[in-house]
Amino acid sequence: MEEEDEEVRALLGDRPEGDSAVRGAPRALPALCDPSHLAHRLVVLLLMCLLGFGSYFCYDSPAALQTQVKRDMQVNTMKFMLLYAWYSWPNVVLCFLGGFLIDRIFGIRWGTVIFSCFVCIGQVIFALGGIVNAFWLMEFGRFVFGIGGESLAVAQNTYAVSWFKGKELNLVFGLQLSMARIGSTVNMNLMGWLYTKIETALGSSGHTTLGVTLMIGGVTCILSLICALVLAYLDRRAEKILHKEQGKTGEVIKLTDIKDFSLPLWLIFLICICYYAAVFPFIGLGKVFFIEKFRFSSQSASAINSIVYVISAPMSPVFGLLVDKTGKNVIWVLCAVATTLVSHMMLAFTFWNPWIAMSLLGFSYSLLACALWPMVAFVVPEHLLGTAYGFMQSIQNLGLAVISILAGMILDTGGYLLLEVFFIACVSLALFAVVCLYLVNRARGGNLNYSAKQREELKLSHTE
Repeated sequence: MEEEDEEVRALLGDRPEGDSAVRGAPRALPALCDPSHLAHRLVVLLLMCLLGFGSYFCYDSPAALQTQVKRDMQVNTMKFMLLYAWYSWPNVVLCFLGGFLIDRIFGIRWGTVIFSCFVCIGQVIFALGGIVNAFWLMEFGRFVFGIGGESLAVAQNTYAVSWFKGKELNLVFGLQLSMARIGSTVNMNLMGWLYTKIETALGSSGHTTLGVTLMIGGVTCILSLICALVLAYLDRRAEKILHKEQGKTGEVIKLTDIKDFSLPLWLIFLICICYYAAVFPFIGLGKVFFIEKFRFSSQSASAINSIVYVISAPMSPVFGLLVDKTGKNVIWVLCAVATTLVSHMMLAFTFWNPWIAMSLLGFSYSLLACALWPMVAFVVPEHLLGTAYGFMQSIQNLGLAVISILAGMILDTGGYLLLEVFFIACVSLALFAVVCLYLVNRARGGNLNYSAKQREELKLSHTE
């Protein structure tokens, strides 16, 4: 305890009264060890980004191994998509509760560690299901993995808002998404190659090869857990040194607070559901789509199916910085949704080189994430941020769970053209919600579409 007090005094420059103050003046902490210094906060940002790497890497393992999973486990497309649905189902409730627990029960630190443990355990169960040839066990593993995965994303968002506020926030969200999508990209292009190597080593393909491949991929989840532990230590240390109690606002959070969510926030939720329903399920089924419609090889199909993530990795921080500098979040969201609609229409109704449409989808996906998610912080009080982000993730997962099953059924019965028409309808509804958000925000004089300069002026007026 005395060492911690000395560290606090060293940073704050506290000195004993009297002449001994000059003689006993402690040295300030190095920049990397000073929670108020940019260098230390950048280290924290790196850990925040790596926090989601493992879960995003393993999330798309079914998509990367779509052909192998369906063949080795002998399942149709609808059953295959249950691997995504089971990931989403628990988060219809638990992701919202995850945000509530972060705000009210566990705190950000313990919550992050617990959710990271669920991610690790779930991936191990998922892999064991392949090894023992039990598809139900693989489904259960995805269920456990889902309990941790989306709640971990809520914790990641809450950490970001806790350490980085104001004009930095859009860039931070962009960097987090960038690292997550690097994980997804590596997965898409690595897992098929890894399966082939293990198949060669074992001398045959089959469920055992599939399970071992998934188990090796699960090593990345340990990275998430390590980052969660280090972040917890650094956040606790910063709280002690800066004398800032985490999340203490003096207000009591109630589950009934959701009834006070504003109309603009509900429209943001609707955009989130409809937009991502046309992105993630499509990527989950995209590999075979490119093989069947465009006659791509398996390797080329994996490459183009991951291009959304490849583009997202470098462009997310760029778009985050762009939104930081310009503001106008609603306009950027409108551009992103409209571009996504064009992309899906090209894939559905033309035989143009799909690299064009997928590149457009990659750019629009990156832009939307950087402009949409930070808007939540503009329309809810700070003490409700964890709850709001958790609820947003919850209803997003409700949409993804239902859409994943529907997508599998549509593909089994009607083919890829009908599936693309379905995705176009989802994006069109998202576009309608964005237009409504713009009109409602303008009618109410809201700040969602403020320029960066207007937001700075608003911030200054609140501090005076």
